[in-house]
Amino acid sequence: MPFYHKLGDIPHKRHTIFKKPDGNLYYEQLFGTIGFDGMSSNLYHVHRPTQVREIEGKVDVTPKIAFENNIKSYRFHGFKVPEEKDYLQSRKPVLTNSDCTIYLAAPQESTKDYFFKNADADEIIFIHRGEGKLRTHLGNIDFKYGDYLVVPRGVIYKLDFNTSDNRLFIVESRRPVYTPKRYRNWFGQLLEHSPYCERDIRPPHELETNDEKGEFLMKIKKQNEIFNMIYATHPFDVVGYDGFNFPYALSIHDFEPITGRIHQPPPVHQTFETDAFVVCSFVPRLYDYHPESIPAPYNHSNIDSDEVLYYVDGDFMSRNDIAAGHISLHPAGIPHGPHPGAVERSIGKTKTDELAVMVDTFKPLMVTEDAMKIADESYYKSWLE
Repeated sequence: MPFYHKLGDIPHKRHTIFKKPDGNLYYEQLFGTIGFDGMSSNLYHVHRPTQVREIEGKVDVTPKIAFENNIKSYRFHGFKVPEEKDYLQSRKPVLTNSDCTIYLAAPQESTKDYFFKNADADEIIFIHRGEGKLRTHLGNIDFKYGDYLVVPRGVIYKLDFNTSDNRLFIVESRRPVYTPKRYRNWFGQLLEHSPYCERDIRPPHELETNDEKGEFLMKIKKQNEIFNMIYATHPFDVVGYDGFNFPYALSIHDFEPITGRIHQPPPVHQTFETDAFVVCSFVPRLYDYHPESIPAPYNHSNIDSDEVLYYVDGDFMSRNDIAAGHISLHPAGIPHGPHPGAVERSIGKTKTDELAVMVDTFKPLMVTEDAMKIADESYYKSWLE
């Protein structure tokens, strides 16, 4: 995250002596990305963060592909994904390519008996239903409906839910996730025309520091396998850190829409970016105010990207028969646009209450077997008059 954050106790200078009350040293760790060239934070641990007792096997979680080459538009009924008690078991991959995987999850219980680390990918966890606390070795963040939780790769975390009715839309990115560069000046500060600013971003606000030895199960995802590792000390033993690399939350309700006299293109809704895909937020907003404007989006061709739209809540003006939890996939190479009647219905309307998350990828997405279990295979015919 391109701004500085500090939490807990740290020494005056990095890479210098930092003593515990008993006179022994705290253990420093550089938690960085892209070699020594990306964003990083300096962490200070009660115990060495390198102590592993055992590696107790692994589980293959590679998404099972239904077919690789797809030209058909799909609708998936996201709320039909089955509930699971365990968080990791609840994550069902629905769309994937070499840059990202999109999951749906309906976990019923908090992460209790283990800690999780994704060593390969940043995660964007969108909270559609549920509330609770994201607990990490870099501090905790409270979350609720409408929050994006951005968890950089390597962050050790648990999800504590206050409810059993939880629905998550998760984008796992094998490329670093950033705020869009066109929203930032050359110092990294979000500019005045940005639809959100630093005060909307919620970094960790409380730090758990556990001085505890024993056996602690860490599930680490690496190259589509989850390894079970037994750590000799509690993973949440950080007394303080500072830097630019940490998890954070951003509410979709704090995204301020950009509007105009005529229909604005999708990039005005952009919320996050990588060099392989973008994430956009469609939020309640006033419609275009040209006296002859057509608020419904125009037909357009995704020549270079697949478009995924996850419908959260509200009235989805451009679609017929779409409800909360549905996902639409419009693959590259063919035009798509509003359903029959949507253009005519939109004329004269002054606002929309829609809430949705969009992911546009620059490589084709493969449809998984889990996705086909909740697929509407006739959706591609829904534009016929």
